[in-house]
Amino acid sequence: MGAVNEPTLVIDGCAVATVDAAGIEYRSGHVVVHGNRIGAVGAGPAPEFRGVRRVDGTGCLLTPGLVNTHHHLYQWITRGLAADDSLFGWLNTLYPIWAGIDEDAVRIAATGALATLARTGCTTTTDHHYLFPRDGGDLLGAEITAAAEVGLRFQPCRGSMDLGQSAGGLPPDEVVESLDTVLAACAAAIDRWHDTSFDSMLRIALGPCSPFSVSTDLLRESARLAREYGVRLHTHLAETQDEERFCLEVFGCKPAEYMAGLDWLGPDVWYAHGIHLDDAAIASIAASHTAIAHCPTSNGRIGAGLARTADLVAAGVTVGLGVDGAASNEYCSMIEEPRTALLYARAHGGPQALSVRKALEMATIGGARALGRGAEIGSIEVGKLADLALWRLDGPAYAGIDDPVIALLLGAPPPVALLLVNGCEVVSDGVVRTVDEEFVGGQVARAQAELVAKAG
Repeated sequence: MGAVNEPTLVIDGCAVATVDAAGIEYRSGHVVVHGNRIGAVGAGPAPEFRGVRRVDGTGCLLTPGLVNTHHHLYQWITRGLAADDSLFGWLNTLYPIWAGIDEDAVRIAATGALATLARTGCTTTTDHHYLFPRDGGDLLGAEITAAAEVGLRFQPCRGSMDLGQSAGGLPPDEVVESLDTVLAACAAAIDRWHDTSFDSMLRIALGPCSPFSVSTDLLRESARLAREYGVRLHTHLAETQDEERFCLEVFGCKPAEYMAGLDWLGPDVWYAHGIHLDDAAIASIAASHTAIAHCPTSNGRIGAGLARTADLVAAGVTVGLGVDGAASNEYCSMIEEPRTALLYARAHGGPQALSVRKALEMATIGGARALGRGAEIGSIEVGKLADLALWRLDGPAYAGIDDPVIALLLGAPPPVALLLVNGCEVVSDGVVRTVDEEFVGGQVARAQAELVAKAG
């Protein structure tokens, strides 16, 4: 759907944080939406238009919709398990359970996870689905169906694992695929779903899982295939010290060096986590315009370590934020991530390590750039897509906090008064309007019980 000439919605009387290159903000301003595009943004009251829906934004802050750069939606039905394990122990506990997922389970899990993202201000999300048990059905299609139902802009990765335990990898053999199977499935997914249009609601990326679950051949061939088709590349990297030890023992180098040698650097690549990076790796990532999906809550939940966020930002690396999988972040609240990123960076590097507004940038335009969509979403500018989050900040929890951006990120997580995706209402008054969350919650509980029982 392209832009139309006549305004279709006006949001008026709110504070506006555009997160544009100049950092323009209005203490009282307006945004005019034309179809699925932003038609105007400015200070003071909006012009009068006849027959146009008007939203009174008094007491609210309008920001770009938040962009989630890393997730595993299927994990929504395995929350609360292995709560005190390190990453490798956590994976070894959960792989046998995840081996039982099927198309119905993934659709239910994705619906629950996506609805939570929407309710917490997210308008665009990726997903890294790398687990394809035999006879599981169309798992990628199941989560794509869920994203369309909830109404979020979606950029899933057709993930993969081909390095099972018998070949020296971490995952059980029954959840890995052959190299040829993966490459054929990746090509088919791109052909079937990838939409390159400006206002695309669905794009595909390729996402081999990690250096300890994927062969060198699969990493190399995935990069070749992605560039042949013009899609992006994603994988986990430098998440834990266990991963670093694995790479040193098996490949004779650190994870970032290993990936660089396989042509996994460039503006079409974004890594999840990037915690254990040395100075040379950060410099290489910055010089190649590779991006990082920083997942602070999950990093803390799994005890993976503190990312060098301030150093990445100072080096010029594009940093977005991600909630990561629900099995390592049971809430998956997107609005919590910039706050947690801010607190962790300051705990490590002092109060100047990361500013409040830089954290908001990471959650919006930083994430958009990491996904290759910085020209379309991530800031409130004329001509960009109308992916907007209106946050209600007039309750007693925010009384006396004069700066609305500080209230948003350092105060209590506020309700979403209105969430627009592609100009369409997904959330209003804190309630997801596209799906029945209570009904979905019942389905999630049933699916989790069945999955755990199946694992014995």
